[in-house]
Parts: sequence; C-alpha cells; structure tokens
Amino acid sequence: MKAITSVEQFEQLISSEKEILIKFYANWCPDCTRMNMFIGDILEEYSQYEWFEINRDEFPELAEKYQVMGIPSILIFKNGEKTAHLHSANAKTPEEVRDFLKEHLG
Repeated sequence: MKAITSVEQFEQLISSEKEILIKFYANWCPDCTRMNMFIGDILEEYSQYEWFEINRDEFPELAEKYQVMGIPSILIFKNGEKTAHLHSANAKTPEEVRDFLKEHLG
C-alpha cells in the first residue's frame, strides 16, 4: 500500500477514472495494527486496484471532509467522488473487508 503524503496527491488520486482504495489509519490505533496483519492477502486478491493509505492524524481535514470518524476505514473513490466507505466498526475481520469489496467492486 502506497502512502499518501499531501492533500494535493490525495486530490489527484481520487480524481482517477478507475476505483482507488484508500485506507485511513493512525499509528496509535490497535484495530489498524490488527488490519495490517490480514490486509496483505486481500491486497493480493484485489491487486488490479490501486491501494493507498493515509494517516488520519496528519490530514484531519480530509478525514473530516469524508466523514472518517473511526479508523481503520477503507474508502473507495472514483472520478473525485466517494463511492463506498467501510467504517471501522465493520472492518474488524478479513471476511468483513472482503464482503465490502465484493459488494462494491464485484
């Protein structure tokens, strides 16, 4: 997963015509650490998509703009619009993440 390091980079990425997946996380977040333990296999299964991660604490204005209240959250963007949002409460297991991706990416 590639890191997003600026608001400009974020805005450029989400304006893509193809789906872009972005994980919002924070270094202090135990659920983020847990997700990191299983996300690798999911990244391989969905390797046709571009995955990025952004530290919510470094970009609170983006977290607020896209209603990221809990972390980790996975958001899908296309053409500058948020098309799907996996909230942290539903991102605890690999199955929950896979179900979300199947529903929104096919």
